Order: sequence, then structure tokens, then C-alpha cells
Amino acid sequence: VCDGNMEEGNLRCDANVSVRHPGEPFGTRTELKNINSARFLQKAIDYEIARQITVLETGGQITQETRLWNEKENKTVTMRSKEDAHDYRYFPEPDLPPLEVTDEWIAVLKASLGELPETRRQRFMREYELNADESFTLTQEPALADYFETVARESENQRAAANWVLSDLLRELKNADADIEACKIKAADLGALIRLIDDQTISGKIAKEVFAEMFASGKAPAVIVKEKGLVQITDTSAIEKVVEAVIAANPKEAESFRAGKVQLMGFFVGQVMKASGGKANPQAVNEILKTKLS
Repeated sequence: VCDGNMEEGNLRCDANVSVRHPGEPFGTRTELKNINSARFLQKAIDYEIARQITVLETGGQITQETRLWNEKENKTVTMRSKEDAHDYRYFPEPDLPPLEVTDEWIAVLKASLGELPETRRQRFMREYELNADESFTLTQEPALADYFETVARESENQRAAANWVLSDLLRELKNADADIEACKIKAADLGALIRLIDDQTISGKIAKEVFAEMFASGKAPAVIVKEKGLVQITDTSAIEKVVEAVIAANPKEAESFRAGKVQLMGFFVGQVMKASGGKANPQAVNEILKTKLS
């Protein structure tokens, strides 16, 4: 038994391998025991399949046994051959009645399962246009998958929803050693934050600041934006005044830009954003700077 934490090396798994020709009965199995990484698991299975095929094709027989993976020699080796029930000294438990599994019971259980992880993973790739890794991460836990779907629905921007959940949210949860169920940010509020970016109420940079406050306090994004006065400046006349002041304060840089040193555009954008407290609309800043510096 293990917790499967690959980062701490806490993985131990077994694999059962048997080979047969198509249509023939199942072959004799061997058990590969205590493998400690997914890479070694694949290597051990590949080796064991090839070994069994070689044994059978040369007229030999497969022995039912437990084998270990020797990572130095890249091969499986015999561990023990005790594999039948009597070898383990199993015996019936008289106090346990027979378990009868009916088709009706199976149908009831299937109906109660809901959407299984692999089905949901494929749906996420299809409906939300996620890649395999993104879909796999978001469907590791039902609560996380539910959270993402709410964010996507509330934001009406599924790509941005995936980006915020997969990067910012999961990073902060990991740093706080918390899970999604303990997250103070409601899924609907994260969706609302994305809408504030999309309707240009706030910039992406300001959104990062708002997100940090949401994670710490659980407040709604609109409340934080109002309390801190973070609404983005989209009035072009107001932005023009800031741009003109920045150009006037940096005449040498302006002269160099006009002389062909176009990489200074980043400098001017940074100065304007600094002067506006990060509130100026970046797209408008770029357009006005190009006009004023031409």
C-alpha cells in the first residue's frame, strides 16, 4: 500500500502479465512486484511480454510466479513461485455468506456512479478544447472538475478559466498546502474576475493583484476593485495626458526612439503604466505612444 506521491518517491505498484495468440485462452500469468516508478513499470511490462513470447515460441512453458524488476540489468528475475491459494494457506471464512451480484444490482450501481473520470476527461477535451494534460489535471478530483466548469460557465471564457485554475489557483493552493474544497475563492467569483478583464474594467496586471486579495480574504472581485480604486482607465484623453507628461519628462529617450531605437517603446509603456498606477489600458497606451512618438 502506498500514497503514490511521485515527488517523494512513494510509489509501489504491481503488474500481472500474460500472453496468448488471439482467440486462445488466457495464458499463465506472472506478477511483477513492488515497482517504484511509472518508467520502470513500462520497462518491466515490455520486458516480461517479450520474455514470455520467447519462452513460448521456443517450446517452453510459463511458470506462474512472482518476479522483480532488476533496474541495473533491465530485466525481470524470479522472486518466488508460490502462487496458488494453498501456497498462501487460504481457507474459507464460515461467517461470511456468499455474495450474489445480480444484473439489477449492477445496473443500479452503474446509474449511481455519475460521470466517470475518463468520460469527463474526454468531454473536457471536446467541449472546452483542452489538451490531454490540462484535461487530466482538471479531472483528478471531482471537486476540482466541478469548480472549473463553474468558472468556465460564469466567465463565458473557457480558455481563460482553464488558465486561471491550472496556473494561478492551483499554484496558490499548493503553496498554502490546501485543496480546492478549502479555497476561499468561490468559483463564480473567479468567473466574475475573468469577466472584469474581458470587459476591460481592469487590466490583466491588476487582476493578479485582485486575485491575491481574493485568495486571502474570499472577497468578491468587484468589492476589491471598488475598495482599492482599481478600475482601469480607458478614457483616451486621460491616457493622452499621462503619455504627454512621460514623453516630456524623458526627452532624450523620446529623441532616441524617433531616431530608430524602437526598443524604447517598452520603457515608455512601463513609465506610463507606473504613472497611472497600473490602471491605464495597455492597448490604448501603446496606440497613443506610437502616435505621440511618431
